[in-house]
Amino acid sequence: QVRVVESGGGLVHPGGSLRLSCAASGVISSINAMGWYRQAPGKEREFVAVDTGFSTSNYADSVKGRFTISRDNAGNTAYLQMDNLKPEDTAIYYCNVDGHMFENSWVKHFDVWGQGTRVTVSS
Repeated sequence: QVRVVESGGGLVHPGGSLRLSCAASGVISSINAMGWYRQAPGKEREFVAVDTGFSTSNYADSVKGRFTISRDNAGNTAYLQMDNLKPEDTAIYYCNVDGHMFENSWVKHFDVWGQGTRVTVSS
């Protein structure tokens, strides 16, 4: 089994910063992509940013220039540095990890979501 755990959420004033972490653990063979999504109250879950490896990342227009996604050298932990936060960034932030894992001598695809971490931007 693969487990994904987010951390780093909290309450911050507008203009402030937060750094979210996403750690994937388990018998992982490789990770194709680690992405961040968010769901604001009463809204659908939406894409925020994704790292597909080889220094390739994509961002939602609403966060470009303010958020930065990165991964550690081992590749199993992703970070979302969020700067100049706005009240409209308030949401539960979820991490999604797509990759392959070892299972009974086979390599099997996985796509796992974390439980989410809450970010509140308010004065």
